[in-house]
Amino acid sequence: MPSWYDLAVDKRQRQSKTIPSQWRIQLPPESTIDVIPYPETCGLLTPEEIEITNASVEILLVKLAAGEWSSFIVTTAFYKRAVISHQLVVNCLTEIFVERALARATELDEYMKKTGKVAGPLHGLPISLKDQLCIKGLETTMGYVSWIGKYADSNAVLVDILYECGAVPFVRTNVPQTLMWAETFNNIFGRTSNPHNRSLTSGGSSGGEGALVALKGSPLGVGSDIGGSIRIPAAFCGVYGLRPSYGRIPYGGAVNSMEGQDSMPSVLGPLSGSIGGLKIFMEAVIKAEPWLRDPLTIRKHWNDEEYKLADHRRGKDLCFAVMWDDGVVIPHPPVKRALEMTQKALIKAGHKVIDWTPLKHRELTGVAFDIWRSGSVEDFAITTSASGEPLIHTMLLDDEKETFLPSLRTQGGLTAYQLWQVQRYRRDLRTEYMAHWNATSSQTGTGRPVDAIICPAAPYAAPRHGRNRLVKVVDSHHSMYFGYTSAWSVLDYAASIFPVTSVDPYRDTKQPPHQFIDGFDQEIYELYEPQAFQNAPVCLQLVGRTLEEEAVLAMTGIVDFALRG
Repeated sequence: MPSWYDLAVDKRQRQSKTIPSQWRIQLPPESTIDVIPYPETCGLLTPEEIEITNASVEILLVKLAAGEWSSFIVTTAFYKRAVISHQLVVNCLTEIFVERALARATELDEYMKKTGKVAGPLHGLPISLKDQLCIKGLETTMGYVSWIGKYADSNAVLVDILYECGAVPFVRTNVPQTLMWAETFNNIFGRTSNPHNRSLTSGGSSGGEGALVALKGSPLGVGSDIGGSIRIPAAFCGVYGLRPSYGRIPYGGAVNSMEGQDSMPSVLGPLSGSIGGLKIFMEAVIKAEPWLRDPLTIRKHWNDEEYKLADHRRGKDLCFAVMWDDGVVIPHPPVKRALEMTQKALIKAGHKVIDWTPLKHRELTGVAFDIWRSGSVEDFAITTSASGEPLIHTMLLDDEKETFLPSLRTQGGLTAYQLWQVQRYRRDLRTEYMAHWNATSSQTGTGRPVDAIICPAAPYAAPRHGRNRLVKVVDSHHSMYFGYTSAWSVLDYAASIFPVTSVDPYRDTKQPPHQFIDGFDQEIYELYEPQAFQNAPVCLQLVGRTLEEEAVLAMTGIVDFALRG
């Protein structure tokens, strides 16, 4: 058997051969940090292809249904732009299957020509998939050398549903080894960079999706999220994303880390260049009744009344709460400015805005870590031992001394009884947080509790590679902090990401030191140097209650409209 390194080299060579030679481009110099404009100036895309790839999901579906654009033309345009994106940000793609996707697009065009009808609500739409969603006949490595050569015998449930809805799955996207990182790097495909600034991370674990959607190499992508893995890449790359509640979107047939861990499940959800893209995906998949194919999917039909905000005064006289910080880490100046911009826009639009008092966010983050710690060491070790590949300990470019989750590597898992106590504590925290939310009815002036919470997705914009300080000692018990996203995962609240602005070194100057909460908060403060974050997008998170996906999407649209005027 070849060594793990030889296996990885062979896989990369096979991937390289799947890129049509005529789609290779002259790369910009390494000194070019912002490559967002490059797909439209590199000379590979035609004017029509530029128009197509700049179109939102909503416009694409209208033109596909009207026959103005064929699925073959649309898929080709996005395929070319996806391959350009892959070359620009280095390794945002894993599986490239051009002939299969174009054959599917041709099949859809012939169906429309023959019947005069669309094949489904996603007719002809190219969709990218995180490298967890199995497609029959393709490898799904999920960043593990050990999984090279494992070809899927069948599609994941969600993939089957997307095909039946008329979609064209056309690429799969890069992930970190183990998935349990807020950056994207593995021993097979390497690192995925941020297209707004290639010295910055694209986030993780759906970092390939975030980078690809940001470069408009895909109109709609599917990621997964256990503690922020959709929301962090969406926020760092400046696109829209949605973390649904557990079981709303079918996970059956997809591969995962820590399979069998159901204390705090991972969820699948969409990333897109528009809020409408998220809604179209959710509605199409849920209307396909996925609970009939995946027993862990919740039987909850798409609810138009909830999308029309029937439980939120039909969208009139809304009250949003702004969480300026979570009581653990104070956000950087650009994030604070984004919160202020959003607060001002909502007030101008006639909505009420109050402050949100965070409740036990340090404890919520600790619960997430304890659940993962219960078996992750053994899970990672067993998976990597099959090939002998090393377990990645750092994503730093210049310092191999700092390790990732050091206690996760050295401490044993929890006993069953200890895990039960963590689960019981999580239940109690959920009950306490629900009461905390309900109690805001005395502050809103609307006669009902806060409609949604607006908060950071992280205390910073995308940091440099390896500098995502989600990984650091918070206190004597927990060695990881990811609270701006993971807290809501523990509570199982639906949450979205929406773009607000970008870092401006002249406006977002470094402020004098505040009164630090602890040493970790001080480290986050010291991480901020305005020029280092140049051009990085700044997004925020909108949080609703459990299984409120329809309302969260609608309220995100209201906030987005207020910001855009």
